[in-house]
Amino acid sequence: MRNTNWFKNLKIYWVQDVSFVTLLLMLVFTLFILPVLIEEDLSFIPLLNIMMLAIFLVGILSAYNYLLLIVAIVFFTISFFLRMYHFYEGYDGFPLLESIFTCLNLLVFIITNFMLLFRDRKFNFYRIIGAVNVYFIIALLGAFSFYIIELTLGNSLSGNIELKGDEKDFTQYIYFSLTSLTTVGFGDIYPVNQAAKMLSTFLAALGILYPAAVVAGLFSLISMRPEE
Repeated sequence: MRNTNWFKNLKIYWVQDVSFVTLLLMLVFTLFILPVLIEEDLSFIPLLNIMMLAIFLVGILSAYNYLLLIVAIVFFTISFFLRMYHFYEGYDGFPLLESIFTCLNLLVFIITNFMLLFRDRKFNFYRIIGAVNVYFIIALLGAFSFYIIELTLGNSLSGNIELKGDEKDFTQYIYFSLTSLTTVGFGDIYPVNQAAKMLSTFLAALGILYPAAVVAGLFSLISMRPEE
């Protein structure tokens, strides 16, 4: 009974607006701090796997739609066992199947958080943080999408980088995904094949349109609020 109450309270927390702050801290660590740590010391790579599984688990706890909850549980379970199997086999990197389910988990998480943003027609500071979280999750999805392109087509990115085909490449993929999404484009890394070019262009377009569309949508909730 206590275990059930513990899980119920945890799920209640993750569907509340205040949980957006906790998720933001997790994403900032995964996107901006962890790549630096991995670049300096490969012993931090297992922490990347832990953080990704933790983010997927949050996706389960955040899902208040029954269908999304079932899909999130299925994808998380598959990703967990694939990660454990590859860890047992001593595989360095994210194999193709695991990368695909990583993207599926992130896609479900984006949908879940987007629904949380606009529920109850409320607007507050936490909802803005939630919109930033979706933006960062899109960057994660872009990074693993570039990784899938590299695994399937090869030679996805070039420039001032050296891809080794292991988990350390995450630092390069997330960097390029973020620079594409934010349309910074330093030019030190650039897409090579057509799939990578289209993905980077799509991220750039999304990076321009998303903030304007979401912020406008959130502010429109104020005018849609019923008068008391």
